[in-house]
Amino acid sequence: MSHVLETKDLVAGYLPGVNILNGTNTYVEDGELVGIIGPNGAGKSTLLKAVFGLVRVYSGSVVLDGTKITNLSANRLVTHGVGFVPQTENVFQALTIEENLQMGCYQKPKLYTKRLAFVVDLFPELKKRLKQRAGSLSGGERQMVAMSRALMMDPKVLLLDEPSAGLSPVRQDETFVNVARINAAGVSIMIVEQNASRCLQICDRGYVLDQGKDAYMGTGRDLLNDPKVIQLYLGTLAADHKAG
Repeated sequence: MSHVLETKDLVAGYLPGVNILNGTNTYVEDGELVGIIGPNGAGKSTLLKAVFGLVRVYSGSVVLDGTKITNLSANRLVTHGVGFVPQTENVFQALTIEENLQMGCYQKPKLYTKRLAFVVDLFPELKKRLKQRAGSLSGGERQMVAMSRALMMDPKVLLLDEPSAGLSPVRQDETFVNVARINAAGVSIMIVEQNASRCLQICDRGYVLDQGKDAYMGTGRDLLNDPKVIQLYLGTLAADHKAG
């Protein structure tokens, strides 16, 4: 399998000299679902934002399908095939679901009909609610719309930043099912999550980030059952998640 996305020795941060990522190495293979877990402040969300051009990369590289995309602007990255769903404010609340999906492919409007068919095939419940205003949806439903909007440009890889954050346990479960459903449809995904154990249950592989570096890498199942990972991270993460 080929690497659809790779970060090599990534050093990045919000201010020069104050690095959040300190040489992070990750990759996503074509069709793979990769989870990024780790304690608060480990650099998980920063990693996604660095890939998506929202945080400055000072050294190292981001490579998409063999092409360097380091520090490209977000709007260019979307046309290159990188989709990104931020944790909050990820739908246009005043617009309908249909209008949100149209916004998702405004750079390539000719894709709309084909991609709409793909999205409503994945999420049939959207089809009958296209005229509903996004602001009237539950948190879990908004996440579904946000992910669907990111899929409208037919991304090579989809970046998800804590999609279960702030949701009730039932809505969290629905969100993880939806992520797995998108991946099963052939979309490569990198997902950052505080709900580490649930994330690892659906992932092909996972990385544990600690202080901006990839401390551990393994299959989701291996990390879930690794005594050292459980002792050092999963216990803390469970506590973090409960507190949050």
